Amino acid sequence: MASRQQITAGFMPLLDSAILVIAKEMGFAEGEGIDLTLVRETSWANIRDRLAVGHFQVAHVLAPMPIACNLGLTPLAVPTIVPMALGLGGNAVTVSNALWNEIAANGGEANFNPVASGSALKAVVATRASKSRPLLRFAVVHPHSGHNYELRYWMAACGIDPSRDIEIVIVPPPLMVAALANGTIDGYCVGEPWNTAAALQGYGHILTVKAAIWRSSPEKVLGVSAQWAQENQDPLFALLRALCKSAEWCGAAGNRDELARILSEKSYVAQPAAWMLPALHGRLPVDEASTVTVADFFMPFAKAATFPWKSHALWFYSQMVRWGQVPHSEENAGIAHECYRPDIYRAALKSLGIALPVANAKVEGALTIATPVGSAGASLMLGPDGFFDGGLFDPSKLDSYIESQKR
Repeated sequence: MASRQQITAGFMPLLDSAILVIAKEMGFAEGEGIDLTLVRETSWANIRDRLAVGHFQVAHVLAPMPIACNLGLTPLAVPTIVPMALGLGGNAVTVSNALWNEIAANGGEANFNPVASGSALKAVVATRASKSRPLLRFAVVHPHSGHNYELRYWMAACGIDPSRDIEIVIVPPPLMVAALANGTIDGYCVGEPWNTAAALQGYGHILTVKAAIWRSSPEKVLGVSAQWAQENQDPLFALLRALCKSAEWCGAAGNRDELARILSEKSYVAQPAAWMLPALHGRLPVDEASTVTVADFFMPFAKAATFPWKSHALWFYSQMVRWGQVPHSEENAGIAHECYRPDIYRAALKSLGIALPVANAKVEGALTIATPVGSAGASLMLGPDGFFDGGLFDPSKLDSYIESQKR
């Protein structure tokens, strides 16, 4: 009997580590000949650095992080590729009870509406400035994170300058709730279960969600050492097949309770299953007393949720440029374009017969309803997608998009 291929993956204790966790726990990795070791980490910086030095061959990473690595924006930057996404959605913006009271007094609504909440937050920011009160402090998990870019995009579209009107700080996901509870921060953008945790414990209110700011948008991806991928194609393909089967299992409604139970175990998220279930069911608590149903809050498999769209990578790159992290150039745009690898995804998963998009990129925000699109294998429905302000991102018009978003 052939020996199994050893692969070590780093992950953070979050709901969207589910696909890696289930690949191990339900035997999908073993079934593909992979001996998958999962290593829980305490910060995204640790995962980034341990992937760079070879402790991990693959990792659960923030979707923009490999792009930042390849652009040389991070310490120990080494070439990293993204052959697969680990689902869509899963983030929210949570604020302290004190800030929520100010927002509600200015027309904020307990329904996750990003327009109403953003308008009310703008009014709060203006009032505080007129009274020379300190800037509101919001936390995100990493400078090169979807959380940072989506929070900034939402605020900027609502008339708040996130570089001047508020303060943005970095806090690891597991520390967010405590920082909110003790008043160190006024709000945060983070993945689940850390929004639900604050709401259910009475420490804060969920203000809006990623699925409302940019619907059907990427969150975590599989980051892979480019050198390891080049030298280990067969094990990588086997792992991608295992993760695809895991994603399908995670997306099945009948598996939600078991998924929450497994994630709640000490070696994974190590938090109550009751904190995971709201996101899995798409019914999130605003606070201790009320909930809101959110379509497509977290999608592990449906709508090509694991496909590494180049348009996703290029939108993240556009935000790196917008917020001064990297200058825009043809070379830099090319690096971002080549980071996500749909070619590897298709080659690895073709034998499974799943829906494989025939395009590598799409116009983000173009689909207002669920729409059948061209695919190989099974039929594929995409959308609705898009930005809350009606914006469109056409990756073939990257230069003009970046120009239009200059601050």
